[in-house]
Amino acid sequence: MKKILATLLVGLAAASAGCSNLERSRDLANPNVPPAVTAVQVCSNCHGIDGNSISPNFPRLAGQQPAYFVAQLENFRGQHRSDPAGFEYMWGLSHHLTDDQIKGLADYFSKQVPQPNAQVDAKQMAAGKEIYEKGIPAKEAPPCITCHGPKAEGLASFPRLANQHQDYLVKQLQVFQRTDERPNTPMTQIAHLISHDEMESVAGYLQAFPHDKK
Repeated sequence: MKKILATLLVGLAAASAGCSNLERSRDLANPNVPPAVTAVQVCSNCHGIDGNSISPNFPRLAGQQPAYFVAQLENFRGQHRSDPAGFEYMWGLSHHLTDDQIKGLADYFSKQVPQPNAQVDAKQMAAGKEIYEKGIPAKEAPPCITCHGPKAEGLASFPRLANQHQDYLVKQLQVFQRTDERPNTPMTQIAHLISHDEMESVAGYLQAFPHDKK
């Protein structure tokens, strides 16, 4: 009987250990869970394991600038970003994340390789490229390339936009137009200078942004 009891206790201990396996944990409140595990076990449900989300409802995170990524998660955690999809999905998920966890997630996704996204028609591609590289002088709207770079890879606090979903980018530009749903940024003023059709064009160009041929 003692042997049977001992075997049962060992089995229970093993099962308990399995439930607390940090390499498979989805516990966002446990700072001991490695950021890469959180990325794979939690973030991947919407953004994909490699950060190349398929659904336009969720932004692509692959290759994103770490500083920008950190700032956005901190804004979600502090409930400073109130754009609809943002707070619906991210306020609760980011609530317990520590600074180190956020930095770890930023590091994980920044190292993922961005993949090509769906193409747009040639007319929209050309119109979007013009706006991205030259802005809209008649409206005094500056070129996007100034802050986001010639390859749309972003820089520090300016996000990578290349291969981001067109629909997501348009929605974010509309959020900036509403001004009260995201912390004040240069985009708050710029977005008011851009029409919906112009948003569609530049966002389409960025979605289909050409990859370097190797």
